[in-house]
Parts: sequence; structure tokens; C-alpha cells
Amino acid sequence: MSKSIFYHAGCSVCVAAEHDIINLIGSDNVEVVNLGEDRTRISEAEKAGVKSVPALVVPNGNTLHINFGASIKDVKE
Repeated sequence: MSKSIFYHAGCSVCVAAEHDIINLIGSDNVEVVNLGEDRTRISEAEKAGVKSVPALVVPNGNTLHINFGASIKDVKE
């Protein structure tokens, strides 16, 4: 993976974090995935270690959980 992936669910906490992440690392360095809109990627996020959103998966595979918007379980429902 060459880019970070920012997973979120579209809530206000997630959208605010999305803007901060893009401002910090640049839109060219991050792929934004709204799991509320693209539910097909939930299993991918879980495999990457995402337990709650918003979360940033960095190129070395580490998953960074940012604030707390929703658990991945809640996103799946």
C-alpha cells in the first residue's frame, strides 16, 4: 500500500477528521473511504484492523483510530 486509507462513516466527527487528515497529509497521500456509502469495503477495513471509525490505515499497515464516531459493528448494522 503506497497511500494511507482513511475510513469513516459520514458522521460529523468523521467528516471533521477527514478534513484534518487531508490538511495534514494532503489529498494525494490518502484515499478516503466512506463506509456508510460504500458498505462493500467494510470487510476490507476490518481486515486492516479498523475497530471504530474514523480510522487511518497507514502504508506500513498500522491502524490509527482517531476520536470515536462509531464502532465498526455499528457501521455494519
